[in-house]
Amino acid sequence: MNAYKPASYPEAGECDPPFFRRKIQPGLERLAAGLALICFSPVLAIAAAAVLLETGRPILYRQTRVGRGGEPFLLLKLRSMRVSAPGSLLTAGGDPRISRVGAWLRRYKLDELPQLWNIMRGEMQFVGPRPEVPLFVEPGNALWRAVLREKPGLTDLSTLVYRNEEDILARCSDPERAYREELLPRKLALNAAYRRVRSLGADCKLVLLTARYSFLPYGFDPDRIVKTFLERV
Repeated sequence: MNAYKPASYPEAGECDPPFFRRKIQPGLERLAAGLALICFSPVLAIAAAAVLLETGRPILYRQTRVGRGGEPFLLLKLRSMRVSAPGSLLTAGGDPRISRVGAWLRRYKLDELPQLWNIMRGEMQFVGPRPEVPLFVEPGNALWRAVLREKPGLTDLSTLVYRNEEDILARCSDPERAYREELLPRKLALNAAYRRVRSLGADCKLVLLTARYSFLPYGFDPDRIVKTFLERV
């Protein structure tokens, strides 16, 4: 498991967002999310029909995640697993619970598209720490406090760097332990480090790279991506 460990990260009270991100950007993001939903509506319709034909209802999967300030909300995804399939909250590569359609949706990250609705509702933003399930959140941890100051996002630096997270976990004898003790701390450190260099230009670049590697994953190099955004850290 590769280690991406920035030398330092901000405490909870550091790096307050500028006026534009606090007051103007949320409205612009809601508008952009609405336009994106319209643009992707044919893709969503085809994907929803495929889910329905293979595994039936429900088409959407709703899961409680922890948002800004520790507030819970329901995150939306296109359902990629078989109905009522028991198992871990984590998904590793080759998980038998994943349907054939679901594997295709996950490969190209299309199952995440319904979260544009979460952005329209003001629960998420385009770029921000990915929201976690309550089981893995530790509000008493300084790094978690820093991360929870931000509204969760559709993508972030750690999401891009660890886009193959399921394959990494598949190689671990105890995926849940590996995620909690190794992978998650590294993701949190990346999130906190990105806050120090965050800008509108960096956010736009991060969204574009996320889209690029979602649909055209060849040439993916996590080390190069980290250096692109954190070379000054």
